Amino acid sequence: MEDILEVVIKNLVDNKDEVSINEKTNDNKSICYEVKVDRADMGKVIGKQGKMAKSIRTIMKAIAGKEHKRVTIEFLD
Repeated sequence: MEDILEVVIKNLVDNKDEVSINEKTNDNKSICYEVKVDRADMGKVIGKQGKMAKSIRTIMKAIAGKEHKRVTIEFLD
């Protein structure tokens, strides 16, 4: 799942080297991803009124649902 998230994020930003994704596992059924991008690219990842961030979360929840897991994504400054 982390690979898919990384591909999506890297295709949105200009500074691909600044993308970092940290996986935090709370338990067997839930995963939390912390996404850090360059400050200049944060607007591209979040989108207008958070629509892009919501779309990324929806995609990841669909993928996690197939594996019977819950996923949360946090976008950090």
